Amino acid sequence: MIAVVDYGVGNLFSLVSSLHAVGADAIVTGDADEIRKAEKIILPGVGAFGDAAAKLRSTGLDKVIIEEAKGGKPLLGICLGMQMLLEKSYEYGEHEGLGLIKGEIRPISDVIPKDLKIPHIGWNALDFTENKSELFKYIKNGDHVYFVHSYYGANCADATIATSEYGAPLTAAVQSGNVMGCQFHPEKSGKVGLNILKAFCE
Repeated sequence: MIAVVDYGVGNLFSLVSSLHAVGADAIVTGDADEIRKAEKIILPGVGAFGDAAAKLRSTGLDKVIIEEAKGGKPLLGICLGMQMLLEKSYEYGEHEGLGLIKGEIRPISDVIPKDLKIPHIGWNALDFTENKSELFKYIKNGDHVYFVHSYYGANCADATIATSEYGAPLTAAVQSGNVMGCQFHPEKSGKVGLNILKAFCE
C-alpha cells in the first residue's frame, strides 16, 4: 500500500486517481500509523514552502517521514513535496526543509532570462543526468512532463537525476537512495507521468 500524505496542502484527487490507474493500492492519510504501515510514501504539495513546512511540522508527520525514509522506505516528493525533501528554501525568507537530500530551493528568477514568464508553467522535456534512476525505466530522454513552479532545486547536483530547460537547465528530479523527488507533476503529465508513477510503485 502507498500512503499519500495529507497535511492540508493541495488537491490529492488527481494523484490518487493516477496511482489507481497504474494498479497501485493507494490511500490519502494524515495518520502516522498508516504511514508507518505503508510500503511506500508520497509527499505531495502546492503553495508556499514556509506555510507547507509549518503545516507538516504541526502534524508531527515531518518526523514520521524522516524516520521512515531513513529506515529505507521509498519516498517520492512531488512539486513542493520534492522541494521540502531538501535542506532549506529561500522562498519569502529562509525555511528549514526535511534535509533528506542535500541542496536548497532558490528562485528561478536568479538563473533564467528576464523575459521569461514566472511561474514556469507548461510542458518541458526531461534531460536525464548520468545518475541513472529506476524511476525513469519506462520513459525516454526527451519525454515531456508538466511543470508549475517559481523556485527550483539548487546546489543539489549530486542528487539530480533529470533537468529541464527553461532559459537555463533547472532541476527536474532528484534522488538519493530510496528518497526521490519530481519538480513536475507526474499526475498531470499524461502517459509519461503514469509510467513514472508505475516505476515508483514497483
